[in-house]
Amino acid sequence: LGIEAINHGYRVSFVQMNELIRLLKTEEISRNSRAKIKRMVGSDLVIIDDLMFMAIDRHEANLFFQLINQLYGQTSIIITSNKGPEEWGDILGDPAITTAILDRLIHKSEVIHLTGDSYRLKHRQTIFGNN
Repeated sequence: LGIEAINHGYRVSFVQMNELIRLLKTEEISRNSRAKIKRMVGSDLVIIDDLMFMAIDRHEANLFFQLINQLYGQTSIIITSNKGPEEWGDILGDPAITTAILDRLIHKSEVIHLTGDSYRLKHRQTIFGNN
């Protein structure tokens, strides 16, 4: 979807959640992090990969909420996660922040649940040969 958006002239940012948290935590002290966050906020589409793959602490959840709040209403967001929204509270560790994030993400959104084999595993043979 991101490549298709780029092909149609949209500005797209892609970031994995662990990298996003690192950027948010270092934004105040790193010019590089500030520039990447600024580019993300200026994008037409932001894709956040592997959301909730790792637990984050309350401070990190708050930084993530602030970014989502900044993107809300001005930028399209695609999120991939191996956890359903009902499980996010355990990983974010704060029900209030979780509710606020979900409120902004789910409003005016389409939730797509993909099931079946992992794309990576399904195409493993083409990546690693005939194993």
